[in-house]
Amino acid sequence: MTDLEAELRKVVRGDVGFGSTARALVTMDASNYRRVPLGVVAPRDADDVAAVLEVCRAHAVPVVPRGGGTSIAGQATGTGVVLDFTRYLNRLVALDPESRTAVVQPGLVLDRLQEAAAPHGLRFGPDPSTHSRCTLGGMIGNNSCGAHSVAWGTTADSVRELDVVTARGRRLRLGREWSGAPEGLRGLVEGEPALLRTGFPELPRRISGYALDALLPERGADVARSFCGSEGTLGVLTQAVVDLVAAPPARALAVLGYADEAAAAEAAAGLLPHGPLTVEGMAADLVPSAVALPRGGAWLFVETGGETPAEARARAEAIVRAADAVDGLVVTDPAGQRALWRIREDASGTATRMPDGSEAWPGWEDCAVPPARLGPYLRDFRALLAGHGLRGTPYGHFGDGCIHVRIDFDLLTEAGVGRFRRFSEELADLVVAHGGSLSGEHGDGQARAELLPRMYGERMVGLFERVKGVWDPDGLLNPGMLVRPAPLDSGLRFSVLPREPVDVAFGYPADAGDFSAAVRRCVGVAKCRTAAATGPGVMCPSFRATGEEEHSTRGRARLLHEMLAGEVVTDGWRSTEVRDALDLCLSCKGCRSDCPVGVDMATYKAEFLHHHYAGRRRPMAHYTMGRLPVWLRWVARLRAARAVNALASVRVLASVGKRLGGVAPEREIPRVAPQTFSGWWRRRRSEGADGPLVVLWPDTFTEHLSPSVGRAAVRVLEAAGLRVALPPTLRMRGRPVGDARTTSVVTLLGAGRRGRVCCGLTYLSTGQLDRARSVLRTTLDLLEPVLAAGAPLVVLEPSCAAALRADLPELLHDDPRAAVLASRVLTFAEALERLAPDWTPPRMDLPVTGQTHCHQHAVLGDAADRRLREAASLSGELSGGCCGLAGNFGFEKGHVEVSAACAEDQLLPAVRQAPDGAVVLADGFSCRTQLEQLAGVRGRHLAEVLAEGLDRMTAPK
Repeated sequence: MTDLEAELRKVVRGDVGFGSTARALVTMDASNYRRVPLGVVAPRDADDVAAVLEVCRAHAVPVVPRGGGTSIAGQATGTGVVLDFTRYLNRLVALDPESRTAVVQPGLVLDRLQEAAAPHGLRFGPDPSTHSRCTLGGMIGNNSCGAHSVAWGTTADSVRELDVVTARGRRLRLGREWSGAPEGLRGLVEGEPALLRTGFPELPRRISGYALDALLPERGADVARSFCGSEGTLGVLTQAVVDLVAAPPARALAVLGYADEAAAAEAAAGLLPHGPLTVEGMAADLVPSAVALPRGGAWLFVETGGETPAEARARAEAIVRAADAVDGLVVTDPAGQRALWRIREDASGTATRMPDGSEAWPGWEDCAVPPARLGPYLRDFRALLAGHGLRGTPYGHFGDGCIHVRIDFDLLTEAGVGRFRRFSEELADLVVAHGGSLSGEHGDGQARAELLPRMYGERMVGLFERVKGVWDPDGLLNPGMLVRPAPLDSGLRFSVLPREPVDVAFGYPADAGDFSAAVRRCVGVAKCRTAAATGPGVMCPSFRATGEEEHSTRGRARLLHEMLAGEVVTDGWRSTEVRDALDLCLSCKGCRSDCPVGVDMATYKAEFLHHHYAGRRRPMAHYTMGRLPVWLRWVARLRAARAVNALASVRVLASVGKRLGGVAPEREIPRVAPQTFSGWWRRRRSEGADGPLVVLWPDTFTEHLSPSVGRAAVRVLEAAGLRVALPPTLRMRGRPVGDARTTSVVTLLGAGRRGRVCCGLTYLSTGQLDRARSVLRTTLDLLEPVLAAGAPLVVLEPSCAAALRADLPELLHDDPRAAVLASRVLTFAEALERLAPDWTPPRMDLPVTGQTHCHQHAVLGDAADRRLREAASLSGELSGGCCGLAGNFGFEKGHVEVSAACAEDQLLPAVRQAPDGAVVLADGFSCRTQLEQLAGVRGRHLAEVLAEGLDRMTAPK
């Protein structure tokens, strides 16, 4: 391996990575399979590709081309050298609106092409649900399709010319009329005309095998088309000329409800004569209960286009009238359509968990049958599942007869793997009996290639092997895929994971306490690799800042998987590879909500840091910022806030302090408030409200750094008629006293011990879980009278509220009080909505800008905040994403550049583009600090804005 690496570094201008991290990141795609490569090369151009092939051929080392790594059949993994095209060969070379063509490199993400074509009224026709991260090279390699294939076909239908490098270094330009065909291909094909004319099933989604029928003379002897779907086994693509189609200016969505999926499937083919753009189907299993859909147990999403909104709507309404559906509706609002399509696009991840939480896997993800046979096929498919004691939820491209499904195979035991094989063999026979294709979109790879003789017969499969020999006589390219395949039950990625539960601190309730199962959640759909954030989403800010796989949620999950496997990453919890990848994780929790399978990397990071630093010295930032509540309490006790602020204002002293404390020199140290929030509380005169009681949480940031937020919240809550109290500060040795119904607790000498409630956030984010557990148990002790009284807790800082609602019950899973406390946590807006429903906020009549806090988006939800802003006439939408400061993250040395890049992703542009006079809303202290330090802008908590409105209402005129 050393010689191979050295030779590659001599001849390749791109990146050559043979280290543990580089290899671990590409051991898997989105399939059930795992292969450990020798190394990874990111070529800069076709010359690099040719050089890699030459070196690898000399060493008899296989080469595997890889795009976004979202393949579901295992074809983007390999044991030799992996070519990563996403880093450099990812450009749109040219776009010609007149000829409606584009020249693209293989690593170009589909959405980037769509964005460039859109101003010309054009688009690339195929659009898989992974369109935000899949690459054109991967789409060509798999002959991808997507939701609009009923209108615009497969990727092969959109390809004009392909530039490829063969395994022996020949550079070919493939096209029609045998253009670019390697020597021997024409003779081989022309020797089997009858087989090619009769051996391929006629259906729109026949992706399995090589498309040799495209080489027939009546089909134009199209070598480029025949190359599509070859899964990197024939040559390496370096550039492509593709066709674009006219995008309808207006669209409407007809949503049709049916009794069940079989009824929806039988209806789908009958809608095709109406010329829809899509006919997509899914059942209730995959639809969130809160989604407003027509009555039924399954639905068809039928999109129509038109020159005008009225024309598109009229076509959709005609489909609703023509459909024999239980119920139907037409959605013309673009936001409403996007929300519905998001459900469908997330299904590939959502389907990996059954309703009872058990795991489900790909492997038979996309069989296709003639559309008219889809209903009978689905009934037989369900019967086959039941016969094997398996479950799955079909969904997908009903108009093309292509069904996606994840099945709850047991791939962890020998018996379960045996059943997986038997089911696969019987399902292949069932698909063939219905005139179908084993693959209708994602290719054969390893998952289905072994079964191709059942579909095509031995003679055709023998021809496939001979064609492979013409293109790649040395068997260098992606061996084990499509032809001469590896067994479908070998190399399963789960086989290397520990069989016994790993000893961990968190409870992982959604994964039955099994950390390995939590890590297995990542199936590789790679929504975290979306490079351009839009809408309210957050995941994954560090990937968008760096563009590096190791800084994506998927990349980190892959490294954790390999850490548990112990083959590539060998140091377990002490792994520096995992530590370094997690270093740029902001713990924003965006993946907890945005990842279709609910990967929670913030929790995994805290878990890892807990073990990694057990018994060892931690980074200084963990002792300073990680224990911020301790230091700020000492500042308050010593009444040293002014002295601390004065020292921090002296540049030399501040510089020394930041260097010793692990704080980035570029950062300003936030000022400590001279008077704490609770200090103000003790001295204030109560308004005497007698409404429902709420206990206002004095989080560390509100208490010591921004008490104005707490004062404003008290002003608003009391104006709404609520009775405000602070949590008790006396923990009793015997029976607790104090019921949180008063603003103070009488301290009985010797009766107890003073303390302060704390959510443990800073300890959690730095992985100091023993300390977090101790702090949270103290908090529960202090809050026993509050819990007994049933009072809700209003938490102003979103990150603290999220820690109490999510992290607390997962860390203290053995303490029933934790779940009770979590259930009592309310955000500021939730408290007003639930406890003061008749209160009317002041009318502000102001535009707002800013960003929904990432933890609010991921854990708490912002529906109540939206309604409160609307009631207060605060107009405008807040952006998504993460501010990038993320508590201690943006203050730590080495993080400033990434922190600023995260802020530039959505937050700072939104503030710059805001109308004059807009209020910048930022409920999180980190967000307000980031705005102040990077943009010189003052952000305000919603409570502060409403309090100001109340003061205006009561001010003398």
